[in-house]
Amino acid sequence: MSDAAQPTAAEVRAAAEAIKTALDRHLAAVERRSGEDDPAVYEAFNELASAAEEYDELLYDLYDEVTPFEIPGTEDTLPPYTGPEEPNALSVLIRRDYAVVEPQRLLAQAQRVEAVEESGAAAAGFDAAAGTVHGALGVLFGEFEPDEIASRHKEFGLEEGDSTLWVTAADEPSEPGEWLDAPFEGADPQRIVCRFDVSAVFDEEPEDDLDDSSSNGRGPAHGAGLDDDLEPLDADR
Repeated sequence: MSDAAQPTAAEVRAAAEAIKTALDRHLAAVERRSGEDDPAVYEAFNELASAAEEYDELLYDLYDEVTPFEIPGTEDTLPPYTGPEEPNALSVLIRRDYAVVEPQRLLAQAQRVEAVEESGAAAAGFDAAAGTVHGALGVLFGEFEPDEIASRHKEFGLEEGDSTLWVTAADEPSEPGEWLDAPFEGADPQRIVCRFDVSAVFDEEPEDDLDDSSSNGRGPAHGAGLDDDLEPLDADR
């Protein structure tokens, strides 16, 4: 952070006061809780976590100091489930992040796919798209299923980043084409049946915790890939 953007001492002090207020509200909500999944407790918890995170960031930015607070991951802080007890339909929402670490490998694999398609297509009707990274991504994700990309990401010159999978409950299946213009807009955290996260931040956990894939739904989901050889790509698909 640049000097111009650094917080002031007054801002850090205000953030500390906000934690004290949030602590009082959280304790009051716990004392008045109406049940195990009281939404007031959940809301107060989130406010406290947000206040602690804000204070921690400001304290570090101005004084280069940290706090002992540890903000639980999202899997530990899902809101109370309010969906149907026996869902009639499900939506599975998936996000996978990748870094393009070997553009030439990505281009080479896409060009191999195009070569096979071009050999079986009318010369006038085939439009090669793998000359750029943007075009190569379109070719590969158009040819292979997302799960296959995930399992063979190294083969395609990609490196895995964070990923998450949400299984959400619905009362009825959506009508065809109903949500295509904004597919992730209607995700309701209170209808999440289960959630599975994969992130490099979890690599810091003790090995004993990782052996059982963690009780909070976070488990390894790393695919296999070949480091050096382009040959395994099935270009005859």
